[in-house]
Amino acid sequence: MKISLILAHPDPGSFNHAIAKTAVEALKVNGHKVFFHDLYREKFDPLLPTEEISNDAKLPAKIKKHCQKIAAADGIIIVHPNWWGQPPAILKGWVDRVIRPDVAYEFLEGDSGEGVPKGLLKAKAALVYNTSNTKTKRERDVFGDPLETIWKNCIFGLCGVDNFQRRMFNVVVTSSETRRKKWLDSVTKDINKFFPKA
Repeated sequence: MKISLILAHPDPGSFNHAIAKTAVEALKVNGHKVFFHDLYREKFDPLLPTEEISNDAKLPAKIKKHCQKIAAADGIIIVHPNWWGQPPAILKGWVDRVIRPDVAYEFLEGDSGEGVPKGLLKAKAALVYNTSNTKTKRERDVFGDPLETIWKNCIFGLCGVDNFQRRMFNVVVTSSETRRKKWLDSVTKDINKFFPKA
């Protein structure tokens, strides 16, 4: 299987990087090909220019390559921190530029872009890993868990990927090494469940 893994955290020493490294290693052990993108290391430009908006836009080579990889992926993994109930801006920009019409979704004839799109992604599963310094109950009860809505309903659900799981690791700032090791073990278990040995 081809698995696309997108990482969005500026600090190479972050727990997000540890999550991504653990996932990549588990995927390779299981015999999968990994399309790994560390958006900060790549200096991905998150700004969507006007000339890229139309369906038939001529895309820059870098964006075209991202689009080809996400379209070819049999599975998708996203790793990012919870910043103000949202992904980091660099990842939001990646969504704007890569999860685009005729790559991830399309509007059916006569719809005029006002209805529910038809998903085009062929991925059989999507995993999203978030880190947070907010407890789960507070995230859900006070903020309504916006990241669940964004990834499950607004992105993957509309792009044809219904097999979805999201994990929030919290509270990271006060977590022990033992706790982090257990979290990383759960990442490996997820990989083995969703993307088992080929």
